[in-house]
Amino acid sequence: MLRRSLFAIAAVATLLPAAENKAGGDKAGPRDNYNIPLWDAGKVPGAKGDGPLDAPFLTVFLPAPGKANGGSVVIGPGGSNIMLMYGQEGIDIAERYNEWGVAAFVLTYRLSPRYNDVARTQDMQRAIRLVRAKAAEFKLDPKKVGYIGFSAGSNLARPATASSGPGDPNAPDPVDRLSSRPDYLGLVYGPGRATPGEDLKNFPPVFLLSAAGDTGPSLGNAQFAQELIRAKAVVELHIYQKGHHGFGDGFASGTYSDWMGRLELFLKQGGFIPGGRD
Repeated sequence: MLRRSLFAIAAVATLLPAAENKAGGDKAGPRDNYNIPLWDAGKVPGAKGDGPLDAPFLTVFLPAPGKANGGSVVIGPGGSNIMLMYGQEGIDIAERYNEWGVAAFVLTYRLSPRYNDVARTQDMQRAIRLVRAKAAEFKLDPKKVGYIGFSAGSNLARPATASSGPGDPNAPDPVDRLSSRPDYLGLVYGPGRATPGEDLKNFPPVFLLSAAGDTGPSLGNAQFAQELIRAKAVVELHIYQKGHHGFGDGFASGTYSDWMGRLELFLKQGGFIPGGRD
């Protein structure tokens, strides 16, 4: 309950400025949740102002001491690009990742109508870079930085991954010198759309999930899975026979309660967390 309350405070991104980085005088413990701005104030690309709607950030969820395994994930909640579903598509997912020993970073990206997909793509790519830049601080493996998104947060992932890059070694900002490519993708009820020049042969491993009653995303997931298989990329597809959009982590659901266990196995088999088997 305490962690939920702390996150609820942090989640008022659309109403209040992002919290200061813990390094700025906050003596909070190592598992307390706090925000990290994606860019310093005044340096957000394409910003239309300097208010809370113009300042994307990550909220940090760390695993218990002694449980961390070096894995990390950026979580993109859904919300039709006009709001963010922080509870069931943010905090709940982060806490499950923490149980697996993975550091989780919930992304507050810029929203419509003030911002478009170009800004949101910049936000996701910057988030991946920023987690890599924090690898030493959080004791993370920079080659095990994943992304999982839900609905709008999921649709964002495919174009952002397709246009990702290795970073500019000459960039004045050291964060921009790092790769923006996630090491794996979890796409939950939203496969996104293909973009010009997309190279699926070099796509990271992809976990696709939806419910059959959510027709558009399910058909899109099936199509995307076929394309990845043809490209000989790694993909795992799950379409539940019952249900619709927006089931979150599926806790206590008779239909979806096992999906995060399936994701955990996907991560183990891919070497992103310990425990994989042939």
